[in-house]
Amino acid sequence: MQKKCARGIEIFQRGKGVMGVEWLLVCHGLVTALVIVSFLCGRWPIFEGTFIQRIHHFITFGAYDYFLRFVGAVFGSRCADAVLSVEYYCCDRPNPLLQIIYILIIGATYYFIVKSCFAYIPGYYLSGIHRYISFLAVAVGILLFLLTSFSDPGTISADNVYQYLSAYPYDNIIYAEKECSTCKIPKPARSKHCSICNRCVARFDHHCGWMNTCIGEKNTRYFMAFLLWHFLLCLYGTVAIGLVLAGRLKELKVVDILTVYYGIEYSFMDLAPNVVQWLLGSYNTQILLMVFLAIVAMLLAGFFGYHAKLCLSNTTTNETFKWQDYMDWQRKLKEAKVSAEALKQSISGMSSEKQPLLSKWRAFFRKSPLEDVVVIKNNAYDKGFFQNIQEVIFPFSTRRSFTQNKFKSS
Repeated sequence: MQKKCARGIEIFQRGKGVMGVEWLLVCHGLVTALVIVSFLCGRWPIFEGTFIQRIHHFITFGAYDYFLRFVGAVFGSRCADAVLSVEYYCCDRPNPLLQIIYILIIGATYYFIVKSCFAYIPGYYLSGIHRYISFLAVAVGILLFLLTSFSDPGTISADNVYQYLSAYPYDNIIYAEKECSTCKIPKPARSKHCSICNRCVARFDHHCGWMNTCIGEKNTRYFMAFLLWHFLLCLYGTVAIGLVLAGRLKELKVVDILTVYYGIEYSFMDLAPNVVQWLLGSYNTQILLMVFLAIVAMLLAGFFGYHAKLCLSNTTTNETFKWQDYMDWQRKLKEAKVSAEALKQSISGMSSEKQPLLSKWRAFFRKSPLEDVVVIKNNAYDKGFFQNIQEVIFPFSTRRSFTQNKFKSS
């Protein structure tokens, strides 16, 4: 007991002398969080017109544009063309760059967790089994990543196009009968030709650079599992590191040292700043890892929630843009009709008997006819909660009826 208290006092005194370092770490964490949130969420409607949106624009467009101008001005047009060639390869052609970055991120994060936390496992709150559970959890995450990346997203070819035409009928709202100008085959509803992969994909959602493939009919289930698992993985890592730090507080009797040795009052408001200061000074690596995992967990939770909502309504990311364009067009069309009708009534009222004038207050608060314009989204592919989930987990192309349609068409 005395050895533990002496060890705790020694570590606490060492932590007291690194106030500048801890504030540097706090600022580093806040800046990192700001950059990550701005980069990933800067285009969300909630951040429109804010500094988050401006930072996002600078990171994704402004910085690169200034860099390109600088290269052109200093090194000439040939160097600028070389930079554009690299951009074309990285952004407009299939390449494993982001896949490699993913492996490096998850590998480096797990390595630093092992180096900084495994020395305290087993500990006061965690048993030794978490050494093996963490490795298994990371391995499952990488397996889901590989499964999503290298499985067929639902490629449409001349051999299966008629089965997909039967599985996904046209709604004649956002999808109408047409031919793919690149593949020269009929284009089933809900499909899209991906210019990066150079193929038509059934139930196309989006092209994912992290996976280096499209997310479509066949691999949406793996993609959703990947997002959910990595959210749980980051949450598990955050909680586990938090329990490691809480265990160190218990084992080294930090609260007792603060109250008895330093005379700090036993209350949350008095203890919390000193405990945080001690943790930042003694376990800054673990805290940075915990903050990083917590931020990524929140981002993954939002991303998974967004895609889960789409799956439950049987809508894809690609279709959200199509529906937005359709709804805007319908709204403008209806507003034009309402305005024309209101103008017609106004002209007919002027030519008829003189109507009593409304008071200025009544005229001010009178509801505009344009406010009554309502556009209804009629999604023909929304079959209800259970059928929508079933379509994601068991895609049409994996069902026996899909194969039977193939024999019928041939």
